[in-house]
Amino acid sequence: MDLLNTLVDKGLRRELPTREEALAVLATSDDDVLDVVAAAGKVRRHWFGRRVKLNYLVNLKSGLCPEDCSYCSQRLGSTAGILKYTWLKPDEASEAAAAGLAGGAKRVCLVASGRGPTDRDVDRVSDTIKAIKEQNEGVEVCACLGLLSDGQAERLRDAGADAYNHNLNTSEGTYGDITTTHTYADRVDTVQKAHAAGLSACSGLIAGMGESDEDLVDVVYSLRELDPDSVPVNFLIPFEGTPLAKEWNLTPQRCLRILAMVRFVCPDVEVRIAGGREVHLRTLQPLALNLANSIFLGDYLTSEGQAGKADLDMIADAGFEVEGTDQVTLPEHRATAGGGCGSHESAGCGSHEGAGCGGHEAAGCGSHEGGGVCGTAPVAQTAEPRTDLVSVRRRGAGTDLAPNA
Repeated sequence: MDLLNTLVDKGLRRELPTREEALAVLATSDDDVLDVVAAAGKVRRHWFGRRVKLNYLVNLKSGLCPEDCSYCSQRLGSTAGILKYTWLKPDEASEAAAAGLAGGAKRVCLVASGRGPTDRDVDRVSDTIKAIKEQNEGVEVCACLGLLSDGQAERLRDAGADAYNHNLNTSEGTYGDITTTHTYADRVDTVQKAHAAGLSACSGLIAGMGESDEDLVDVVYSLRELDPDSVPVNFLIPFEGTPLAKEWNLTPQRCLRILAMVRFVCPDVEVRIAGGREVHLRTLQPLALNLANSIFLGDYLTSEGQAGKADLDMIADAGFEVEGTDQVTLPEHRATAGGGCGSHESAGCGSHEGAGCGGHEAAGCGSHEGGGVCGTAPVAQTAEPRTDLVSVRRRGAGTDLAPNA
């Protein structure tokens, strides 16, 4: 049985691929990328059908962050010309959220720059959550406020939050190269706090920061162990004025392979195409809907995204449908097991037999006899910089202009 058939069978059983298999997906050639998409698409459709969940970001507080995350336009020392403003009032945030919900979003993600919230900040966000929930029946609210202190996750849950986002971003082994003002362990701790409080955990990664295939597999395996219900896959937006401004490492085909690998490792979890899809997937975005079952609608935190109507047209033209508020996102075995918006079984994204991160064997295509899709390892590509596709957000939250939704 070849590699892709093996991965499909494992995905339908929620069985963890081997590290060699995950690395082999990333090592496939551009000639085989449609075969990879077709295989991972079978797993996606098995667990999520043809539904696409829409999420909408509201940046509650922009810029002036004391952390030094190299990828972030809001970081300490950033000279990127982004919007900078302090906390939106609850009614302002609720008004901003309404635009996304009117465009078909099912979940509102409330984000604030900073190391982590003070107790007063948690009060502010709690008031915002209540305002949004009172005005919009069936809406899900996810908070993303940085590192949590003891008891804060419980307070957000009591205010009506459904989920909490805190991404791992990259592998533990390379985390110190990206950020020095907090640790990988700090991020893991916050995801665990969200889980323990009964919030649905949302945690993902950023691809394109110069990481190796092994780093990508490491972080995705670590995410599977943490058992989030949602895994956002961000593709680095190289903002001028940040340390990673020159990192243009992604091609559309590379992005598709990364999304496929995430789907195979976390088959029954909401995989979301997040920041950077317009910059790096470009005209291949519709293909990515065969891998991910969730996207952000409209603009991002500090950058402009594709027009909301274009998102909806893309979904319809690709033969998918927008998920409604009356539909449950996660498969029944996760959605009915309690704990936030999905289950937190000890098995995580499936069964963890033999999971761990294992060693860092030089896997490549491994020994997939009869596989066909591996062949010779592809020649490394250098992506052309597309600075023309990086646009700073100048509308929506924090401005007097209508949002893009």
